[in-house]
Amino acid sequence: MDKTSVERLLVVTSLLICTTNQVITAHLTVSPNSSQFFKGDTVSLSCKEDDSSAGWTLRKNITKQNITQCGDGWGEPAGSLCIIDYLFPWDSGVYWCESREGSTSNSITITVTGGAVILQSPVLPVMEGHDVSLHCQTKRPPSNHSADFYKDGSLIRTEPTGHMTIHHVTKSDEGLYKCHISSHGESPPSWIYVTEKPMTTSSPTSTTFTSSPPPSSTSLQLVITLLLHLVVFCPYLISTLLMVSLYRHRHRGNDLPVSMVMTSPEQAERGLDNDYDNVTTEHHF
Repeated sequence: MDKTSVERLLVVTSLLICTTNQVITAHLTVSPNSSQFFKGDTVSLSCKEDDSSAGWTLRKNITKQNITQCGDGWGEPAGSLCIIDYLFPWDSGVYWCESREGSTSNSITITVTGGAVILQSPVLPVMEGHDVSLHCQTKRPPSNHSADFYKDGSLIRTEPTGHMTIHHVTKSDEGLYKCHISSHGESPPSWIYVTEKPMTTSSPTSTTFTSSPPPSSTSLQLVITLLLHLVVFCPYLISTLLMVSLYRHRHRGNDLPVSMVMTSPEQAERGLDNDYDNVTTEHHF
């Protein structure tokens, strides 16, 4: 193997080591954390990707044919934030973050009403086992009124202060919620999402059955395993090839040309005769 081939092998190995298969995602957050707002309220939305938010754009979908981004007739971009100073009912819709490469974040639904009552509920999914607080609020103070709370159209309970807490939520608590205050009206409905609690690691004495990892994790593990094998195996391969190449060059330099002279049988016999003629026999008596 010549020097050029070795350099090519090193370049290919470096490229394989530097190759990554990471999927970068962002998370959309809303402040204040509510799915419903009154007309005229202010809201800020943020695309967060770990410690950076560069390259992500906030978009909203009012209808299936109308998708726009922050700054195109709504919202004011401010770094990683998009601030809507004055909400209108037509600002109701689905919002999400999108990267230049087309990756998308979680989506949220915001409802803006011109009515007198809203239901303040979490706009992001709630994990199983956590508590959820709901607040039936009026536009004008005082905001603490006796309120009826409904889930999927059925009355759950009546709270005298307009606050209701669901303790240790489960998947069965997921659904469409709304509230009603006498003499003020009814809030728009909002869907509350509940996510499953992550599986916890059991004690060493028990047998644990875990589901297979998602495709992205499996691919990442395969890439890491391949890179580890390359890092360990390539130096030995390169050193072996170099030693073989040096041995071949040294062996060729030490070989000397050898000529062989063939002697016929007649010449051999004559040579022997000549040798016998040159021998003098001496006897002693």
